[in-house]
Amino acid sequence: MKATLRTVRLALAEPLRISRSTMAARDAVWLTVEHEGLSGHGEAVTSVYYGLNTADLERQLYGAGMDLGRFGDPESALRERPTGDRPPAVTAAVEAALLDLCGKRSGLPVHRLLDAKSARTSPSTPSARTARTIGIVPAERAAAQARSLADSGFTVIKVKAGAPDPEDDLTRIRAIASAAPRARLLLDPNGAWTSAQALQLLPRYAELGVEAVEQPLAPGDPEALARLTERSPLPLIADEDAVTYEDVSRLAGRVHGVNVKLAKCGGPYAALRIAELIEGSGTELMLGCLTASTLGLAPAVHLADRARWADLDGHLLLAEDPWSGIGGADGVVRANGLPGLGVRERRVGREDAA
Repeated sequence: MKATLRTVRLALAEPLRISRSTMAARDAVWLTVEHEGLSGHGEAVTSVYYGLNTADLERQLYGAGMDLGRFGDPESALRERPTGDRPPAVTAAVEAALLDLCGKRSGLPVHRLLDAKSARTSPSTPSARTARTIGIVPAERAAAQARSLADSGFTVIKVKAGAPDPEDDLTRIRAIASAAPRARLLLDPNGAWTSAQALQLLPRYAELGVEAVEQPLAPGDPEALARLTERSPLPLIADEDAVTYEDVSRLAGRVHGVNVKLAKCGGPYAALRIAELIEGSGTELMLGCLTASTLGLAPAVHLADRARWADLDGHLLLAEDPWSGIGGADGVVRANGLPGLGVRERRVGREDAA
């Protein structure tokens, strides 16, 4: 097998402000694995929060690609899924490329490779209504965005919170609820609140019809999050406090949901292990993402029907998505029946090997 890398810049349609930062663009490193005339693709993106810069991603993916050379075929590599001492985002990108390639070799879409039973029964393709994120913006701007999203078909809106003045967040939510009264609302302070603030604010958001709140407290004290959950009038979803399988095992049954992102847990197989861990515990699965292209989002979309909440809109935040294949502009992300990930690069004069 031969592995190659390509680094591209992904610019957002507009800067996304959250409680701890504002992002306008990030780099994506694409891994392509070739074998016997077919190619599989995976993507890893930079993240300041997770300590992933462009040079490190390129170095780690280069090393992972070289390691694949010791396998005679992608199926063998996928069975062993060598991780080494690499960031989960790199492992996830390698796994995605191998799944894409194995799917093309077998003629099966990735969601059927991940579930042996479904491969025999030919189920419908996974799909989910995805949340669409509105950042920390003035209330008038948030209302206009919410109205436009509702008109496009979105029924779930995720609102970033954690402004210096908590009343600004409440004003934004009121404006969004008024502009899109039928939308389900999720709130994400990205760990901006103290426990005392959360106890004051959660009842007010419950009155405004918010469905659930993601990571209200600063990460690093999962016990505090579990204690807050016991007193919260709203479901609480752990994100930054639920990175690894071990993190989730400590919180299973103690929070209402965990946000599983393939880039932080290590890929589809790791996500499936977490889904199995929390099944029946009272903690439900949220599938999330980093801002990335369709290529980066596609592996999670193949798992989308397993989640209580889907937050798979990272590709929709881009000024230009260099890949296609999962939709989402109408509020629904969908896998398809094409072999592998079912995505194609938008590049004139080039066809993906399939």
